[in-house]
Amino acid sequence: MLFNSPEFFVFLAIVYVTYRVLPFRWQNRMLLVAGYVFYGWWDVRFLFLIAFSTTVDFSIGALLSEKGMAPPLRWTASLFMVAAALLFLCPNWSALAATSFSLGAFLTPPELGIKVLVGTTIFVIVANLLIERLGRLPLERRRKLLLLCSIGVNLGFLGFFKYFNFFVGSGDAALRSLGFDPTGLHLDIILPVGISFYTFQSLSYTIDVYRRRTEPTFRFWDFALFVAYFPPLVAGPIERAWHLLPQLSRPRRIRFAQSMDGIVLILLGLFKKVAIADGVAPAVNSVFNSTGVVSQSDVYLATLLFAIQIFCDFSGYSDIARGVSKLFGVELILNFDLPYFSKNPSEFWRRWHISLSSWLRDYLYIPLGGSRFGGARTFLNLFLTMLLGGLWHGAAWNFVLWGAYQGALLCGHRLLTRSSETLPTSVEAVNATTDRHGGAIRRAKFLPDSISIPLRIAVFFVFCCYGWLLFRADSLEQISTFTNLLLGFGTRGTSVMARPTLAAQLGIVVLAGLQICDYRAGILESFRNWAPPLQGLVYAALIFILIMGTSNVPGQFIYFQF
Repeated sequence: MLFNSPEFFVFLAIVYVTYRVLPFRWQNRMLLVAGYVFYGWWDVRFLFLIAFSTTVDFSIGALLSEKGMAPPLRWTASLFMVAAALLFLCPNWSALAATSFSLGAFLTPPELGIKVLVGTTIFVIVANLLIERLGRLPLERRRKLLLLCSIGVNLGFLGFFKYFNFFVGSGDAALRSLGFDPTGLHLDIILPVGISFYTFQSLSYTIDVYRRRTEPTFRFWDFALFVAYFPPLVAGPIERAWHLLPQLSRPRRIRFAQSMDGIVLILLGLFKKVAIADGVAPAVNSVFNSTGVVSQSDVYLATLLFAIQIFCDFSGYSDIARGVSKLFGVELILNFDLPYFSKNPSEFWRRWHISLSSWLRDYLYIPLGGSRFGGARTFLNLFLTMLLGGLWHGAAWNFVLWGAYQGALLCGHRLLTRSSETLPTSVEAVNATTDRHGGAIRRAKFLPDSISIPLRIAVFFVFCCYGWLLFRADSLEQISTFTNLLLGFGTRGTSVMARPTLAAQLGIVVLAGLQICDYRAGILESFRNWAPPLQGLVYAALIFILIMGTSNVPGQFIYFQF
């Protein structure tokens, strides 16, 4: 179910009206059901993964506390996991898509479903027996074992579904050279939509409880809603328990101003996605999906347009998710803050996909040592963090290369920043003066801010765009070919690029103008502070271009594949 589909708005209308008439506890139960319906719209079977992750992390969070997990909670969690396997895996859900529906075919359990149900039942029994033994261990030893269990289960599922065939395929040649036939190792694995997002969200809860930064919750259904809350479920923002869970655990009051904020965000998100991202997608695809030789200008324009496409696609999703959540009185964290106005890679990652970059900082970079062990170790930690961040995006070598490129940019920026802090540049040395008291050194600027800041933004945007070429490329061979063309080498062909739609062209101009205004004002959606006639003009332009954009071929959100 896509945010930019008619089905979603019918779904949202039903959920919203029902939400407004229900009391608090029933609101949460209804939102939980809505989250499962929303996610199950793609494939009901993968709801078992969400249920499994929910049960494991809730149980571990409770067991991490000194008082442990009461028997009623254990029964609730255990029955929920078994019931999830029975409901989501044992019916033959593919029978619903058959030309002629047969109740008998629907109720015939697939072999895999029976195996998973039996395995889940055994897992629950063994887990409950182990809980008794864990309770007799010293508290800190028990807590470490529980944390390792949470990390192992979450990353195990993520690694299997997302990376199994990637690593098998990457080692294919090596295995064949040793005389092994790896054909049988390849599995037909379907990647569950958004698995990286809800896995990281659930995992952050147990890590924060272990660190005693978040109190564990003993309300199972509230935690289940935290994992399956539908607005950010499949493409973020990656919420933290300390921010979202308290909002879900207490009654909410929906304010008119908050609802209006939500409607504006939904409008902006749809404008970005439908009018711009879907409008430039054919132009980008015509170059990156081509099998022939393309022109140099094609590579330049396609890379620039993809930078626009991925921003409008991903930030558009985040805007809609935040807007929809506001309608329910729940605030989600900001995920994008004018990233293309960044002057360096460090600032970029404070503005782009903020929920992921902060997650990587808190749960990977800092545990690796951060900047506490000297310059060389800091560079290594930065590079490894971004390398793994690239791999998080997908099981392909271009994502690994993109992560390495981002890590190199961060390391290079840090090196240059440290150098400039200790050694003056030649220009600074020439302009350095001592104040009349013989005190602090004052260095004159080589360029005024009105020139230097736009210049730094433009230079870094070029580096950023090349990163998006690595991200979008279909193969390492294509990266090599397109890079040579960018540098003026290689064989140049004729132009194959399709023209972006008129809605996309107009939308880019309007969005660029609004973002420049936001940057100068220092706040997002700054047009909402303008005089009413100007506000009305902006809304009219957004709606008009959005309506034009409905003629674009709708596409799935790019980050659903992650």
